[in-house]
Amino acid sequence: MAKVHLKFGQSVLKTFDLPDGASLKIGRTSDNEIHIDNLAVSGHHARIFWDTDHFVVEDNNSLNGTWLRGKRVPKATLYHGDVVLVGKHSLGFEDEVRRNVPRPAAVEEALAQQADAPKMQETVMLGTKEGKGRLAQRIEGADGHESPSPMRAPVGVLTVVEGKTDQDHYMLSDDMNVIGKSEMASIRLKGWFAPKVAAVINHRDGKYFVAPSEKDVKLKVNGEDVSAQQPIKDGDTLEVAGVKMSFSLAE
Repeated sequence: MAKVHLKFGQSVLKTFDLPDGASLKIGRTSDNEIHIDNLAVSGHHARIFWDTDHFVVEDNNSLNGTWLRGKRVPKATLYHGDVVLVGKHSLGFEDEVRRNVPRPAAVEEALAQQADAPKMQETVMLGTKEGKGRLAQRIEGADGHESPSPMRAPVGVLTVVEGKTDQDHYMLSDDMNVIGKSEMASIRLKGWFAPKVAAVINHRDGKYFVAPSEKDVKLKVNGEDVSAQQPIKDGDTLEVAGVKMSFSLAE
């Protein structure tokens, strides 16, 4: 019988049995068998299921993606010893029945490359606390003085035009900035019916991207409906959950 070990860091949180023919849904909402209550995880993020004679992991168009062997994968065969990354959690896959099934050459090559690749924090968007810690490390060097050029890049700013929030201006200095009513949100929405997580703004490679958190959340950029992640630029207007905000870049 195969097993999946849900881990956070080095700690095993729970182990799930996975007999041949079974499947496991993975996501932030409580209707998933593997329930991961973290804002980096989409409501219905991914699933592991039986496909003819082996197990497969498949991403469900999640915001931050499903990662295997150092790459974001839409769908991939699982082999004994594989580790799937979902948000900040990992899923260790064990398949004793097919332990000796040889891996394809491409898989072996990917594993070799992964050993030399950046760790997960470089490929997956982090939460607000981790982002602030990394930001502080980049701003100050070991001697406490400001670091040179890397921090000269413009930082995104949201200015509230309409709607209820806890502030009028927000500096998007984290890798992942959540818009919602959740206490973990970077942009805190107010109001009785405000969603816990309405949208997410990611910052990577010097660019900003916005996406709705779930399919039923309405998000508009410059008056146009947005259903998937898309880049935003200086001067764009965002509308979500009754709040209208303008996006700008500040030095």
